[in-house]
Amino acid sequence: MKHLSVLIKPASSACNLKCQYCFYVDVSNLREVRSFGMMNEQVMRTMIDNIYLDLKAGDHITFAFQGGEPTLVGLDFFKKFVKYVQTQSKKVHIHYAIQTNGILIDDEWCEFFKEHAFLVGLSIDGNAQLHDENRLNSQGKGTFKKVMEAKRRFDQYDIDYNVLCVLTNKLARHPEQVFKFLIKEKICFIQFIPCLDDLHGGNSLPYALKPERFAYFYKQLFILWKREFDKGNYISITLFDNIVHLLKTGRVATCGMLGKCMPHYVIEANGNSYPCDFYVLDEYCVGNITESKLSEIFCHPSMQKFLVCDQSEIAEICKECSYYQLCRGGCKRMRNVMYLNESESYCGYQDFLKAHFNNLHSLR
Repeated sequence: MKHLSVLIKPASSACNLKCQYCFYVDVSNLREVRSFGMMNEQVMRTMIDNIYLDLKAGDHITFAFQGGEPTLVGLDFFKKFVKYVQTQSKKVHIHYAIQTNGILIDDEWCEFFKEHAFLVGLSIDGNAQLHDENRLNSQGKGTFKKVMEAKRRFDQYDIDYNVLCVLTNKLARHPEQVFKFLIKEKICFIQFIPCLDDLHGGNSLPYALKPERFAYFYKQLFILWKREFDKGNYISITLFDNIVHLLKTGRVATCGMLGKCMPHYVIEANGNSYPCDFYVLDEYCVGNITESKLSEIFCHPSMQKFLVCDQSEIAEICKECSYYQLCRGGCKRMRNVMYLNESESYCGYQDFLKAHFNNLHSLR
C-alpha cells in the first residue's frame, strides 16, 4: 500500500497579496517563465490520469494545493478536479489539502472544503501588529482582519485547519505575544515556517530568520507550550511534534529533518514538475506530469541528482554535535536560517536542543 502526495500550483505564482518576504516570488523571478498562468482543464485531467497510473486499489493519494494563492484559479476548478477524481475506476483513498491566505474564502468555499474533507492551512502571522507588518494587500494595507474572518468561517463550518505562521527575524523576538495569540484564538495546530533569505544569497533581507533568533524563539516558546501541556492543554506545534516522533519511532515526519531530501512532486500550472517547493527552477525541472507518470518523474536524472546530499558540506560544529543523529546537517535550504551562523561557529537548532532535549525526550 503506497502513500503518495503531490503539491499542485494551479495558479502558479499568482497571488492577491504582496507579502514582503514571499520566497516564491524570489524563486519564480529566477525562472525563464515567471508565471505559468492558471491550470486549464486539459492539463488537470491528464495530470490526474497519469498520477493514477502509479496507484493500485487501497493506496493513498494526497492532492495538496499551494501557490502563489491557489484559490485564484476559482472554485469551479476545484469542483471539476474533485468530480474528475471521482470518475477514476481505481478505489484508492483520496486526501485533499490546501494552503491559502484566506482572502477569497466565503461560505461557498467553506461548504466545499467541508463536503470533501479538505485539510486547510491558513496563513496568519500572529496578532494584528505582527501579521500586518509583512502580509499586505496590493494597496499596501494589512490583511489581518480579512484573514481572521476566514478563520471564523472555518470554526463555524468545523473545517479541519491549521495555522501557518512565517517566522521572521522580527517575529522571533516575540514568542510570548505569539503564544498569547494562540491561546486567545484557541488555535490548536500551528506550523512556524522559517523565513528564508534570497535563494542565491545576493541580498540579506531584514526579515530573513537568523539561527540565534530561531533558538531564542523556540526556547521561550517551549517553556510556554510545556506549561499549557502540563495543564492538559495540548497545542500541536510542528517542530515539537516532529522531534518527539523521531525520538519515539526513529523515523522522520518531515523532509530534510535528518539531512536528507525526500522526493517531492511539485506540479506547476502547465504540468512542469520539480523535486522541492524551494527549488521550482528551470534547472531542477524533472519533466512534465502531462507527459510522464510519477514513477518516471522519480527516475528522472535531475530528480536523482537533487536527492543526493553532499556530505562534504557538513560543518565542523555538526561533526562534534551531540545531537547530530537528530539532524545530520538538516535541510540544505534552512542551513543559514535555523542552523548555522555565517562563521559556522553556532547552530540555533543545537542551542534549542541543549535547552530542552530532556523534556522532549520525556514526552516520547
